Amino acid sequence: MDYYTLGIDLGTQSVRVLAVSVTGEVLGSGMQRLTSQKSGVRHEQNPEEWWQSVSHACRQAIKDLSPDALQAIAVDGTSGTILLVDQTGQPLTPGLMYDDGRAIEEAQRINEVGAEVWQQLGYSRMQASWALPKLLWLLHQQGSFTPGTRLAHQTDFINRRLVGHEVPSETSSALKTGYDLFHLNWPHHIFDLLAIPASILPSAVIPGQQIGTLSAQAAIQTGLPAGIPVIAGMTDGCAAQIGSGVTQIGDWNAVLGTTLVLKGVTRDLIHDPLGVVYSHRSPGNTWLPGGASSSGAGILTARFPGYNLDALNERAKQRGIVDIIAYPLSGRGERFPFVAPHAEYFIQGKPSDDIDLYVALLQGVAFVERLCFDYIALLGAPVDGEVHFTGGGTRSSYWNQLRTNVLARPVSLPASPEPALGMAILAASHGRQLASTAESMVRIRERIVPERGQKQRLAQLYIRFVDALEQRGWLAAHVAEYARKRTGL
Repeated sequence: MDYYTLGIDLGTQSVRVLAVSVTGEVLGSGMQRLTSQKSGVRHEQNPEEWWQSVSHACRQAIKDLSPDALQAIAVDGTSGTILLVDQTGQPLTPGLMYDDGRAIEEAQRINEVGAEVWQQLGYSRMQASWALPKLLWLLHQQGSFTPGTRLAHQTDFINRRLVGHEVPSETSSALKTGYDLFHLNWPHHIFDLLAIPASILPSAVIPGQQIGTLSAQAAIQTGLPAGIPVIAGMTDGCAAQIGSGVTQIGDWNAVLGTTLVLKGVTRDLIHDPLGVVYSHRSPGNTWLPGGASSSGAGILTARFPGYNLDALNERAKQRGIVDIIAYPLSGRGERFPFVAPHAEYFIQGKPSDDIDLYVALLQGVAFVERLCFDYIALLGAPVDGEVHFTGGGTRSSYWNQLRTNVLARPVSLPASPEPALGMAILAASHGRQLASTAESMVRIRERIVPERGQKQRLAQLYIRFVDALEQRGWLAAHVAEYARKRTGL
């Protein structure tokens, strides 16, 4: 019998469920679309639709499998997505999604009151889209609430439906609600100043702990067997990191999509004076720092709309390195590896044609990525482990090689690096070591090594890139100097 675990990923556009064997083989999958209500900075979803979609996707995932072989379940959700529920777990509000930005005034108040605590927790300040400002906004909108009202993160809502009773939250989702990951409690003195009652806050556990078993009612709705252990999950970003196989200290996952995100593993909490790098707590008593740039593959859509990118990649490969510096920002403002609200796209040098520009933009993203690693190293994080590339950008083999050459270190491409896989791995690691479980379940499809003869020329271009950022006043002098020194030139 093929024993398996189930990973449930609550994404923005859909629910994705994977049934994964103990050796990492995907045995079954299910997917159900989600709808959003968006208007300006408002972004809401219907929590009941989350549950209906989870039920449908679970049935799809196990339709050809033996229910008796299922060993455990874990759920991830979007970071900062919350709602209020009543004492029976029924939603009192819509789900305010991870990027809902209405709580601007609440965020200002929270940062005034809790600045010292947020600094101690490593992220310095909260943003309007974080969960705590949204909780305060919801309470202001409600005016008053009945006894038994609770805050629920997205994962809390689904986990409660799975087990049939109130459940603790997990520290990964609770991070953006202000949970103290050092002392594993809520900073109630801050919540008192904000007039947020302690009774509204759930308890919390570290991801990977069992929080209940599947109820008989949930078994009927999902098609899963009653009594299966339900394991506390994580946010979708952390889930994807586990799915990429990045679980050892010093390892990093570079996710290249519309934007570039770095997530890694450290022994200690990393403190970032800019507040752009913040850390989750891992099941293995380690920390998971990460930062998200505003740069990334989105620049290609902005600068080459309607183009055949596969054809451009082939021509770019033939062209090779170009002596043009481009800062690959499709919008305005940068947030990592530096904070510059007024930063914008620029180019130094004159491209002779579209291919020159295309290569310059690919190089620019790779230079941003290297600068992210330099900044993280400057903060004291180990960066000497494995690097795994994931995200839509990995579809370009040319770009994968270019990024590897710029970093001047070997890189691996996982086969199925998605959040649902990460949750299946977390579920399978209950009672075991997460790192060893991930090692046995994550499959690597390709390993890339730097090409010879590229290192010095790319390092020289990278130094020019760093110089250009410093000259514009976006990159601090000490960061620029550190980045230049790390090239060895």
